[in-house]
Amino acid sequence: MPRGRTREFDIERALDQAIDVFWRQGYEATSIADLTAAMGINPPSLYAAFGNKRQLFDRAVDKYIHCRSDYLKRAVAEPTGREAARTMLMGVVEGATLDGHPTGCLLLQGGLACADENLSVQEELTDRREQTRKAMQLRFDQAVADGDFPPSTDTAKLARYYATVATGLNVQAASGVPREELVETVELAMAAFPGT
Repeated sequence: MPRGRTREFDIERALDQAIDVFWRQGYEATSIADLTAAMGINPPSLYAAFGNKRQLFDRAVDKYIHCRSDYLKRAVAEPTGREAARTMLMGVVEGATLDGHPTGCLLLQGGLACADENLSVQEELTDRREQTRKAMQLRFDQAVADGDFPPSTDTAKLARYYATVATGLNVQAASGVPREELVETVELAMAAFPGT
């Protein structure tokens, strides 16, 4: 059986380039021409390796989450709920201000300004961001069970508050706010922590 042509590009490197394009421009504003130029490949190679634009975007988001979710794992492993919240927020600051990458968050920037036919992109990204809030709520629930938080703690509201702060940090980073100011915001958010 004859074999097809050998792929002449590094698929992981090409995927990294696609992540950056989607992150900078968002799903809607990114064209196949933008992607192939950044990835250094032609359209047939893109389609053969990744499928259509949406399939490439989904793979890019999966890789982005896989590579950027260490902060959340570290956060939920912290010994106290307070430390978990701080680690999560500082992880957001780190990820939103990495040298050599766009600022902010692909899960926010990627879904901005989608037309009606692409609303599923926004919905998918919202669902992905919601996973952080859910993970933090579970960690806060554990803090209540461990006696770290009072039994009256509304862990859903607390998780929503810190998820909202995290979203704001990403928006501010994308707007050019320097890392030092974002860290100051984290410290203010931690000063509002229950029992502080």
